[in-house]
Amino acid sequence: MDQGMEQDMDQDTGDQLQALLDQQIKERFPDGSIDRVELLRYGDDPEIEPGKLLVRIHVDAPGEPGDDDDPMDDWEHAHRALTRGLHDKLSRKVPEVSRLEFVMDTAKGRHTSRIGMLNVPSLSDMEERARVGGPLTPVMARLAPADLETLDTLITAGIAPTRAEAVRWALARIRERPAYERLREHTRELDELKSQF
Repeated sequence: MDQGMEQDMDQDTGDQLQALLDQQIKERFPDGSIDRVELLRYGDDPEIEPGKLLVRIHVDAPGEPGDDDDPMDDWEHAHRALTRGLHDKLSRKVPEVSRLEFVMDTAKGRHTSRIGMLNVPSLSDMEERARVGGPLTPVMARLAPADLETLDTLITAGIAPTRAEAVRWALARIRERPAYERLREHTRELDELKSQF
């Protein structure tokens, strides 16, 4: 199959999924507070990993919020059960959706609320936790485009299933180098010297 036909099939599948999400999400919020639903893929937003999807749900802004009010907080509070139920349903039906993002544009700017679907540990996280014999510590890093491209290349090549796993893979390669062990020894010597002061 040529690449053009493959892209057409991907587009058709994406369009079908977009229509299904739009219908199901608007039905779940019968108060009419949902304006539109966007299905974003890898390349549409730098936070989306290869093979993952983001669903951005645009919420209608209220007429006149007060000065101290955060309209998104008010909307979230009123719709908490519905948003959690949607999160659970989508994570079962469309596992590629890594995050739901609710956005509300007001005169004061854009308000965003994110519900990550990666709170459940991935298989690679569980395997790594078993290998190291303890919990994994979440670490947040801000990466430049070249760094993201490196991680995404490891994912696309099948070396790692997620960006987190790609970082763990790269760190394991660093630990394998003889220079790393010398660096650790040097650090221990410095720690000993510092303790003598």
